[in-house]
Amino acid sequence: MSAIMGDLETDRQPPMTIPLAHFVVGFCFLLLGGLLGIVDAVAGGVGLTRLSHIHLLFVGWICLTIMGAMTQFVPVWSGVELHSRRLALAQLWLLTPGLVGFVAALLAGNLGWLPLFGSVMLVGFWLFVYNVGRTLLCARPFDVTERHFAFALGTFLLLTILGVLLAIDFTQPLFGSSLPRGQILMAHATLAVFGAVLATVLGALYQLGTMFTQTSLHGIDRPLKRFEEIAYPTGVLALAAGRLVANGSLARVGGLLVVAGILAVGVILARRLFETRVPWTPMLSRYAVVAVAMVLWALVTAPAWVADPLARATLFGTESPHLLAFGVVGFVVLGTLYHVVPFIVWVHRYSDRLGYETVPMIDDLYDARVATADLVALVVGTGLLVVGERFAVPASVFAVGGGIAVVGFALFVGNMLLVVRDHSPQGLGRILVPTSASRDSRAVDSRPEER
Repeated sequence: MSAIMGDLETDRQPPMTIPLAHFVVGFCFLLLGGLLGIVDAVAGGVGLTRLSHIHLLFVGWICLTIMGAMTQFVPVWSGVELHSRRLALAQLWLLTPGLVGFVAALLAGNLGWLPLFGSVMLVGFWLFVYNVGRTLLCARPFDVTERHFAFALGTFLLLTILGVLLAIDFTQPLFGSSLPRGQILMAHATLAVFGAVLATVLGALYQLGTMFTQTSLHGIDRPLKRFEEIAYPTGVLALAAGRLVANGSLARVGGLLVVAGILAVGVILARRLFETRVPWTPMLSRYAVVAVAMVLWALVTAPAWVADPLARATLFGTESPHLLAFGVVGFVVLGTLYHVVPFIVWVHRYSDRLGYETVPMIDDLYDARVATADLVALVVGTGLLVVGERFAVPASVFAVGGGIAVVGFALFVGNMLLVVRDHSPQGLGRILVPTSASRDSRAVDSRPEER
């Protein structure tokens, strides 16, 4: 029998080990990236440490989490079968060593290896795009979430091409004066952050923000949604193109459309949280931080991009990139995983036991006190990072903020890993070595005679 939770058809999902393996590997990259960020802050940006830090967080944590989440929830939300479980595993085992090798080459100064490891990551990303894209093609007509996801998949293709070209350019110059490396880099980063990552985040929030507050879009939400669906993708492409060819007017228009789109979703999310019909959970608490951060980011970014959308200092819209990276993207990922990880484990371990024995609720699987502690640490840490970037304060403030944020990340990772270790029917070890033919634990646990 299909396990239905709200409108989700959980019998469409892949084996539990596939998305959880993405999340667990992503947790490792999150902690490594956070620690490297502290080293970079203390050392004052020595060598290519900052570039390594950025790739560990955005590729290793954010993108791997997105890949695992899409693999899990596109089939669930769209009511279609995942195109290929083997490709879902292949993308993980290509991207992981590719990123490890890429970062190791950067830190060791062996730049000749960058094109090889960059190409390995490109193949991993393209397998993901093909697999999820083929899955989405079976879902017609697209809803607002699926349209955002389709756009994000397209930007994944573009940004990885530019990324490999940039890696090659480290050792064999490809770009001339007509199209300098700096402009390619700006376009690559724009497509990565605002296209692949934030388009996915915005699309998911339309589903998650209504589903987990048990509310619906109404009133001003609907025209804001219609505006954002057109303005945001158009703005991302215009901003990236303007930066690529150093056209300030095109980048300015695109940037303002991006700002308006993110502000619109921030207002919609704030309204959903204000009208929520359910008790507050760690997921909703972190979404509240996201709504505030979206509005603040839009307010400080609009004048910065009007003044100069081509400046490296305003690459992410403001002198405080952590406001966007942690305040918006990070807290969306953290809040979502506080439900997604326990949800996946609960469905496979406990859903078929309902009516036969007492089972815990989804929110009982993690430690609520640790969840509160990591929220406080991450809010304080992110706040100090933003203040340290935006105002003239001692470098120690930035380092302390980074340290507190890493403590918050460690608490979060520990909380999630304990959920997997203590409640997963397959255990943490099996999660890290998944196979495409992994048995569905619900079938194992659903035999009444064994209860």
